[in-house]
Amino acid sequence: MNMVERNRVTLVVTNGIIMALYLALTILVSPVASGAIQFRISESLNHLVVFNRRYLWGIFGGVVVYNAIFGMGWLDVVFGGGQTLLALSLTALLQTIVKNTKIRLVLNVVFFSASMFLIAWMLNLTAQLPFWPTYGWTALSEAIIMTISAPIMYYLNTRLHFAKQI
Repeated sequence: MNMVERNRVTLVVTNGIIMALYLALTILVSPVASGAIQFRISESLNHLVVFNRRYLWGIFGGVVVYNAIFGMGWLDVVFGGGQTLLALSLTALLQTIVKNTKIRLVLNVVFFSASMFLIAWMLNLTAQLPFWPTYGWTALSEAIIMTISAPIMYYLNTRLHFAKQI
């Protein structure tokens, strides 16, 4: 196996591990992982894309698989997956534009919190929850988890060097 093939296999395996970790962490807190107030500790993995955009697919896959199995139907897969893909893509695009890691972490929190309008919209459609209060609660709960986990992921990166893994 040449170096290019080995790097591809490593990337697929790493994203598979990230997906499995996302699923395990979300299932661990499943009573508070869905609905208008969501405290998915697995959302801390969203910060991996700040360090290495190639981790996007593992996180996205974890969200889609969790929502498909434990979510509120196909709309949860579409809206939840769409929200994650939108926010992760914005963060991935910044990797070459914004060089400061701490600023990218802050922007990642903002992207994820602001894009929770998609989850609020989905909850409005599926559970008839009022849009604006639901958006406020989902955005706030996402901001809390992402803000708490940002310095933790920053510290872990100093030890694990996420950008160099693939």
